[in-house]
Amino acid sequence: MLPNLNPLRFLLALLVMVFHIPEFFRNRELPYFNDGAIFHRGLEAVYVFFVLSGFLIIRLLYKEVVNKGKIDIKNFYMRRILRIYPLYFVIMITGFLYYNVVLDLVGIPYENDYNIVNAILLFTFFMPNVGTVLYHPGGVLEILWSIGLEEQFYLLTPPILLFLRKQFFIKFLLFFTIVYFALFASDIFPFLKRFDFLFFYFSAGGLFAILHERYNLGNAIHKYLKIGILALFILYFCTDIIKGININLYHFISMVLFSFVILTLSYKPVITIRNASLNYLGKISYGIYMYHPLVMQLVGLLLLKLVAKIDMPAIVIVLLSYGLVFGVTLIVSHFSYVYFEKPFLKLKNKFR
Repeated sequence: MLPNLNPLRFLLALLVMVFHIPEFFRNRELPYFNDGAIFHRGLEAVYVFFVLSGFLIIRLLYKEVVNKGKIDIKNFYMRRILRIYPLYFVIMITGFLYYNVVLDLVGIPYENDYNIVNAILLFTFFMPNVGTVLYHPGGVLEILWSIGLEEQFYLLTPPILLFLRKQFFIKFLLFFTIVYFALFASDIFPFLKRFDFLFFYFSAGGLFAILHERYNLGNAIHKYLKIGILALFILYFCTDIIKGININLYHFISMVLFSFVILTLSYKPVITIRNASLNYLGKISYGIYMYHPLVMQLVGLLLLKLVAKIDMPAIVIVLLSYGLVFGVTLIVSHFSYVYFEKPFLKLKNKFR
């Protein structure tokens, strides 16, 4: 078991939440607080998720080839389906019902700018990153863009890795990352940027994972260099050090830095952030990420009604917004994990 990674998942989900909460309440003309760079790093936290996903998934595929001689592609996809699909489709169905039925029933106007059949098809077939750019489906549905991107990458790469010998994994991932990033940066295919096809984050994470498996890269990094990498990571999220730089350079720096951070936290880490509570919060982080936009909607409706009836100081509204969204999201994610996701996870273990 790699240390620190479950707590890291929770911390990343938390960064996404503290980015979305003030943005949501500002759009509803309620008091909000987002002073400080850390409140504006939700997108970057998702990019770390991408690198972490590629690191873990491609590492497992490589180890499967090493230990068993080949990838069991059927089992791989069954594991993905059982882990990702149930919650994805719950949020998708809930989102479409919420914006197209529920809001109308409670008398809240919401104008949909899309053909419902086209939108449902895009989200059903894991193209929500396209759907969220072409339309404005609402925050509950827009959160799915990153999950769709993940599934696109894993529909693309494991079948290729299936036909490669283990000694060619590094060459393929290096080639893929360099060439794909060059295409993304060159604007030869402008739709890659427009729809956020950020596959190089996943492949870079996978590349660094196999570099460790082959050459012990994570353990070879000196502890003082690891301290420097983590310091840069903290500066990246807590200051405006990346503000205003060229978008391609921004993605390149992010991709490389995040890959080294995952290595640094995984092998001979200079700090340990793992404990029982953080480890559990990391386990339910998928739910935290997926449910919080829906919780924000409900908390927002509640606060709008309260503000209309009770005169409250701005600081009280801000504290209520953060406290209620955090608290309700954690409760919902816990019960979802225990009573909805766990049965699928138990079934998933049969395909290991």
